[in-house]
Amino acid sequence: MLFITTVSAFCTSFAASSVNVALPLIGIEFHLSGVALNWIVTIYVLVSAVFVMPLGRLGDLHGRQMIFGIGMIIYGVGSAAAALVTDATGLILARAFSSIGAAMAFGTVTAVLVAAYPPQQRGRILGINVAMVYFGLSAGPVLGGLITQVFGWRGLFWSHALLSSVVVVLILWRLRGNDRQHHHGGLDLVGATLYAVGLGLLLVGLSDLPSLWGIGLSCGGLVVLVGFWLFESRTNSPILPVTLFTKNRTFAFSNLAAMISYSATFAVAFFLSLYLESIRGLPPSEAGLVLIAQPLIQAVFSPITGRLSDRVSPRLLASVGMGLTALGLGVLTFLDATTPLVWVLAALVLLGLGFALFSSPNTNAIMGSVEKHDLGLASATVATMRMIGQMLSMGLALVLMSVILGSHAINSETAGEFLMAQRWGFGVSAGLCALGILASLARGRSTKTV
Repeated sequence: MLFITTVSAFCTSFAASSVNVALPLIGIEFHLSGVALNWIVTIYVLVSAVFVMPLGRLGDLHGRQMIFGIGMIIYGVGSAAAALVTDATGLILARAFSSIGAAMAFGTVTAVLVAAYPPQQRGRILGINVAMVYFGLSAGPVLGGLITQVFGWRGLFWSHALLSSVVVVLILWRLRGNDRQHHHGGLDLVGATLYAVGLGLLLVGLSDLPSLWGIGLSCGGLVVLVGFWLFESRTNSPILPVTLFTKNRTFAFSNLAAMISYSATFAVAFFLSLYLESIRGLPPSEAGLVLIAQPLIQAVFSPITGRLSDRVSPRLLASVGMGLTALGLGVLTFLDATTPLVWVLAALVLLGLGFALFSSPNTNAIMGSVEKHDLGLASATVATMRMIGQMLSMGLALVLMSVILGSHAINSETAGEFLMAQRWGFGVSAGLCALGILASLARGRSTKTV
């Protein structure tokens, strides 16, 4: 079980991190602005965030392993489609389709793993799995840069399809049995619809700020989500039992801390890939070698912090990690067109160490705070917080690029505007991490129930 989930973790994280180094070449072929390039990343996160919660609950009802496997198949088909497109619209649609499959995998994989091991081993197992995520993230910029340089960006998407095929073969070969959970009632279709519509409107609106249209969509999304919350508190078979948030302090604040963390950090790779290639003139392979520093540090330290979280309060470990992340983001606010690359590397090392201290212990706290029959829901909630955080992060980047850079391409003539947008992005993100420290400390001591 651990072998399959770790291979899956490597493949999906490699696919996610490798796209950033291909963005400049995609922009050149399709003549895209920085804002348009943002949508290639944003659409993937947006669709995943909308579908991950309903599909995670579907895994509880009909079998997490089955949903996990189907998700990897859909992801592979979407990646192959992305390699065949002839315009930017087709690429964005293909990314949206593949993200549905990613949502099925993200919403079930942690539950599949946690259910297979006893509570006293949970931190160690999660640490190993998270380490493989970061090994994939480490390999993404380097291998992705090499693949893009040799085979072009289309070759990169073909590699994603190939890797997902490997995971599907492993699932068919090794996974057996029915892991569906016994719940009263079926899937809450009304709740799932309200959730998808509300979150979709909110995230699309955030991506179009500060326009009036964006404000209107965001407000509409918030209204629908309030209706979703009220409906879920009254239905007999909710897709999201709201009592997990209102009565489970560890679950609620750990998820809040996760959302803040991803909101502050996800756009770092987006900004730095454009900074290193478009401002500093590095080829994709060399930019990837720089970007590897953060996930490599995360991969090395995540198993250690995961094991520590079985003995030391995740509240303390995660809070220290959030503080180091804030420091690393603060360092990045000083970048300009001539900053020594060692300064960038130092910041990425701080970010990597901070996230290693945060991620495994925080996930351990969330998964350990619920009963076994809600593991799929907890796994989906972790993924949802990650996706919402990533969407908020890219939304912030999109707003800053739209306001400061406009529809202009990123080149030597617009370097000053891009650097200003990047500086504001890292500064706001550092402030978010300061709030994240408070959320992490507010969770109290976790109590493991699984």
